[in-house]
Amino acid sequence: MPDNKGDTVAAEGLPGPVAAWADSAPAAGADFDADAEAFAGFWRQGEALLERLPGKARRGEEEQETARRILDLGREARGRFLEKHAGEVYARLTGGRSKFVRVEPLAYAAAELVPGLTPTRAQVARDSDLLQKDKEGFEIDQGIFLNRVLADPEAGLHLCHAMLLPREESLERLQHFVDHGRIDLGTAAAVRRGGVSIAEMRNPRYLNAEDETTSDSLEIALDLCLLDPESAICVLRGGTVDHPKYAGRRIFGSGINLTHLYQGKISFLWYLTRDLGAVNKIFRGLAKPETTPEEVLGETIEKPWVAAVDGFAIGGGCQLLLASDYVLGAKGAYMTLPARKEGIIPGAANLRLWRFVGDRIARQAIQYERRIDCDSEAGRLICDEIVEPEGMDEAVEGVVARFLQSGLVSAAANRRAFRIGQEPLDLFRRYMAFYAKAQATCHFSPQLIENLERFWQAASRRP
Repeated sequence: MPDNKGDTVAAEGLPGPVAAWADSAPAAGADFDADAEAFAGFWRQGEALLERLPGKARRGEEEQETARRILDLGREARGRFLEKHAGEVYARLTGGRSKFVRVEPLAYAAAELVPGLTPTRAQVARDSDLLQKDKEGFEIDQGIFLNRVLADPEAGLHLCHAMLLPREESLERLQHFVDHGRIDLGTAAAVRRGGVSIAEMRNPRYLNAEDETTSDSLEIALDLCLLDPESAICVLRGGTVDHPKYAGRRIFGSGINLTHLYQGKISFLWYLTRDLGAVNKIFRGLAKPETTPEEVLGETIEKPWVAAVDGFAIGGGCQLLLASDYVLGAKGAYMTLPARKEGIIPGAANLRLWRFVGDRIARQAIQYERRIDCDSEAGRLICDEIVEPEGMDEAVEGVVARFLQSGLVSAAANRRAFRIGQEPLDLFRRYMAFYAKAQATCHFSPQLIENLERFWQAASRRP
């Protein structure tokens, strides 16, 4: 292979084969099996052409343009295939929607059913050790796939149902939690005090940021709090942190771990797993296998959630508040959604924030980095009470006591009634269909890297 950047395209004789390959792109018809075979062959040829180029970090401009064309043509073909067959793909992966499959195994099972439709685990693993800017971006194809699945009403609602079920790991730990009233999950914990279950986020080195090390443990903690038969209400808090500036203090959360994001340690599926799983479970409760979680006809396991904001709730931390039923904010604490500076979409905040603060302030927060102090006019539209920092523990106990005194028999019904008017499950499904494709593009965009280097000095931060 030539050493000089940009020589490979000509030296490998790629212009002709790429053009011929483009001309051979199949059209989608009514026969799933025939189309699956034809499109898989087309994608296999595209992968072979891409492998003749250097890795992304070593490409010259012409090489990068050739790679982009190969990837784009493959994605256009995925769009055509899925437009015809997304429902059938989902049906085959779930036994005709007779079994529930979570997002991650679903995306990888699609690669086995129709090779090339989504990346294999091996392809993603090869990229996993690279910096984000050096990745090929194969996971964008997972976003294209999940966009089409979620856009299909029957498949999309079934996938939302799957993601609202308690995790197997949670069910395995439930009896321990019931018996002992506490469990340490590493980067999260759950504890019962009286009639309240408390989920605590614990990532002290990174100011309780969210990343691949926290997502599973937080969702399990939430499941246990909701499943606990001895509690009627839940509390969400951030644990104490190690950072010298805040050492020994509670911090609610600093959002996505930008250091890990820059270093390529956060997968695309992390976003979908988080927002269809943990965050949506706070907002909607847990689903039951035998009953739809849809608000009008279905049933869920729900408890009110009280969130206590110590320090700050940045990005994903703020998103959690928008899914909660009651929010306590410490004086001096603040909320931000710096999505534009990060180069990503802030979860479901675009769907939810405007309901609290109005359209203008929501746009200012998401698109123009407006900081919202808890103890401000806008902040009080999100926070139900403002308390002194040293009085937060007592304030949480007071709120819980008031909830319990008045009884919670109607709590689940009232939560569902609000959702029918504000955000029924089908609206959320449609939003997540858009989010799957758009976030995949953002996650691998050059702008994300530029923003992280410009605004967060990400290149100089140690792992």
